[in-house]
Amino acid sequence: MAPPAAADRDLRLDLFRGLALWLIFVDHIPSNAVNWLTIRNFGFSDAAEVFVFISGYTAAFVYIRALREHGPIVAGARILKRAWQVYVAHIFLLVIFMAQIAYVMMSFQNQLYAEEMNAFDFMQEPGITLLQALLLKFKPVYMDILPMYVVLLIGLAIILWPLDRFPHLVLGASILLYILTWRFGWNLPSYPSGHWFFNPLAWQLLFVFAAWCALGDENRLGWILRSNLLLGLAVAFLVLAFATTLTWYVPGWTRFMPDAVARVIYPIDKTSLHLLRFVHFLALALVTVRLVPRDWPGLRRPVFRPAILCGQHSLEIFCVGVFLSFTGHTILVEVSPRLWMQVLVSVAGIAIMVAIASVMQWYNRIEKRRPGPRPPNPGLAGGEA
Repeated sequence: MAPPAAADRDLRLDLFRGLALWLIFVDHIPSNAVNWLTIRNFGFSDAAEVFVFISGYTAAFVYIRALREHGPIVAGARILKRAWQVYVAHIFLLVIFMAQIAYVMMSFQNQLYAEEMNAFDFMQEPGITLLQALLLKFKPVYMDILPMYVVLLIGLAIILWPLDRFPHLVLGASILLYILTWRFGWNLPSYPSGHWFFNPLAWQLLFVFAAWCALGDENRLGWILRSNLLLGLAVAFLVLAFATTLTWYVPGWTRFMPDAVARVIYPIDKTSLHLLRFVHFLALALVTVRLVPRDWPGLRRPVFRPAILCGQHSLEIFCVGVFLSFTGHTILVEVSPRLWMQVLVSVAGIAIMVAIASVMQWYNRIEKRRPGPRPPNPGLAGGEA
């Protein structure tokens, strides 16, 4: 397996993005006992918040250099190019995913797969549905996050320059849009009905906040990260969030949740990024940053290398994870739903993701090799540069 990237790269971003991809894969397999171990069962947020935050952080960190060296037009063009790549990957993934669902549905003579995966309209009217998919309106199950990411990248191309010049003003505008979205129920329409599962008008707050953090210096966040008081409050909030989630799974414990509190906090909506989900992620991130500093030597240990590799190839591994999730679901339905099979499917899927990431890293390494100038005396040369 290839070693991690260069020393100046923050491996924490790759590590936790890779772990988020694993958690998304496991969570996407219904009736899987392994997903009881994912973070969604221990608090209000889940791997989606981790993925979106790190994506916003890394995008701003990468493209700000282009902005400061070449100006807003070049930086915006590069961001839009990345948005186009994600869009193409989404469409390619959708077509292949529909083919996978159709094959499984016909092989096992089970029409429920199409309805369960929200693919029934595609099977009935593929032409119209594909057109709606090109407009990012039709999205089967498992495929909601990439369209949102495309919209967020387009937004980043617009706000990157003002975010660099007036960071607090842009963050304030993001907060205002989030509040208005909740107040008036704004969202984008889906096909054939309904709205986007990940409302980009609300989730932009997490993305923009991540970009705001990435462009800030030590003075902006240093006091927050060093504050023991805020650390204690974050830990206390995480404990309360965990206690609240226990009332969802232990029926007898619902009596410990006061009715007045329940009326205020429920439902903790994921579509429009409920405030409690946002705060829970911030608390989790603060504790994580304190426990895992950037220079922590453990990041170089081989045990973390598989997750880091997956995080460094996040788009491709996410696409692979979609296929593997449905494949795992099919195996549990058609072969065996037993616990040992659930564990085997989950572990095998993660192993395949790691293997593909390792191969991609190997390709990247050999493609970066360039032949050096031919030495005067080939007999004394040490081979290729």
